[in-house]
Amino acid sequence: MRRLAAVLLLLGGLAAVLVATGVIRVQLRVQPAEWVSASPFWREEPGQAPLPPGLGVWVELARAVKPAVVNVSTTQRTQRPGPEDFFRRFFEGPQPPERGRQSLGSGFIVSADGYVGTNFHVVRGASEIVVRLADHTEHRAKLVGGDPKTDLALLKIDAGSLPTLPFGDSDRLQVGEPVMAIGNPFGLDQTVTTGIVSAKERFIGAGPYDDFIQTDASINPGNSGGPLIDLNGGLVGINSAKLAGTAIENIGFAIPNDVVIPWVNDAVAVAKGQKAAAVSPVTSKIDVLHKFLGLAVKTLTADDAAQLRLQSNGGLLITHVDEHSPAGEAGLHENMVIVMIGNRQITDAKSLPAELLKVQSGTNVRLQVIIMQTLGPLTVQRGGSVMLTAR
Repeated sequence: MRRLAAVLLLLGGLAAVLVATGVIRVQLRVQPAEWVSASPFWREEPGQAPLPPGLGVWVELARAVKPAVVNVSTTQRTQRPGPEDFFRRFFEGPQPPERGRQSLGSGFIVSADGYVGTNFHVVRGASEIVVRLADHTEHRAKLVGGDPKTDLALLKIDAGSLPTLPFGDSDRLQVGEPVMAIGNPFGLDQTVTTGIVSAKERFIGAGPYDDFIQTDASINPGNSGGPLIDLNGGLVGINSAKLAGTAIENIGFAIPNDVVIPWVNDAVAVAKGQKAAAVSPVTSKIDVLHKFLGLAVKTLTADDAAQLRLQSNGGLLITHVDEHSPAGEAGLHENMVIVMIGNRQITDAKSLPAELLKVQSGTNVRLQVIIMQTLGPLTVQRGGSVMLTAR
């Protein structure tokens, strides 16, 4: 038995050596059980699967709009405090740009001959502005119009036959309506984000023209100056980034285009020599033509209405009128109540500057007013319209 065991051990070792050296090859055949399937657990489909209905519109919008969105980079040499510093603190953090720092923002092409719109806080104090188009070509830009009150700026580059954005109607936007933001957050070119309109006419303490669209489309530093687009591909606002220094997400703000359009029209007309404008002490460039009526107002309260024996407490109570102003020349006086500007009802004094900005300079403004008139022992309330020309 010992000899047999030794022989078997010797033969097993020899076989192992022969298999290891390749002299002998062993082929195993494994037969799977009947329940095992040899087919793959995935399915290959040739070509590209179509997007679900309703989502393809975002692809088409991005393809159509992106060529008109630009990157704006600046070199900041000086930092002087000004009213627009609110936007840097509110939107992009408390620290001002350092000397010689490169700053990135966004913009959009206003006209095919090279006018570009953006935020004023993107280009303020810049010694050099460079606009990079969607085709990656770069152009030196000149600041031809800037206004810290609206935080809007107009640039000019030497280029032609450029793609432009159509203007939509921000008045018709509804809360919950889908929108798209395009820009260059953190220098990432041509970034597209989508969301909805979260609120309209949002007051955030930004100045006299405090009238913002709130959206949950992702907006970050670098998006400032880029367009907010509706489902028709029209620009409905200029993104002004998000709340800074907070953990809050999905709260961004855009300047509505019913503020943007009149300002841009005025700024382009001034830049082309079609209209005169004052020189801004802030920018030493063309400033916006802010509308002037020559009156002071306050929001009508319930106490005001009771004191004046008014039947309604909605509107703006006139507290002062300059007799040599458009308002004075039109016959307005103290204690009149403005209830409508054009066809828009107005109930808050904070919204008056933004409403006036939507009116083209030199055009007539129709005001619906409530007038209290004393007739003997009775004081009666009557309504009327006043036409005046905003300056």
